[in-house]
Amino acid sequence: MQGDPDVLRLLNEQLTSELTAINQYFLHSKMQDNWGFTELAAKTREESFDEMRHAEEITDRILLLDGLPNYQRLFSLRVGQTLREQFEADLAIEYEVMDRLKPGIIMCREKQDSTSAVLLEKIVADEESHIDYLETQLELMEKLGEELYSAQCVSRPPS
Repeated sequence: MQGDPDVLRLLNEQLTSELTAINQYFLHSKMQDNWGFTELAAKTREESFDEMRHAEEITDRILLLDGLPNYQRLFSLRVGQTLREQFEADLAIEYEVMDRLKPGIIMCREKQDSTSAVLLEKIVADEESHIDYLETQLELMEKLGEELYSAQCVSRPPS
């Protein structure tokens, strides 16, 4: 089934974003684990896996529309050197996704591609949840201070 070229461009752009997020979140997860924040690392790793599921769904849709998924391109990774920098970098990706997808959903509907629109709406819902989580972590860090927030994230060995 031949897809609209504009929809395919949007889907590939979002695929690039998802592939970038997978790498960024996974690296942040490994860094957090290395710093001793194992529970936080597990949450960040799960976010990476969520982005992988999005990439898979987008890839399937592009292929169904007789397009070619572009796995060769990534946006620049924003690697945070502190927890705050990581949360801010991850939040920046999420805001960019929202800025791309909200008008993209409208465009898909205008092009009579409601299936792609529904897929992107599902991704928006997932990203809204991730934005809420990241904003909450930054608010907690602001209220508690970075040191106390970080101390709360350190995993304690079982007694």
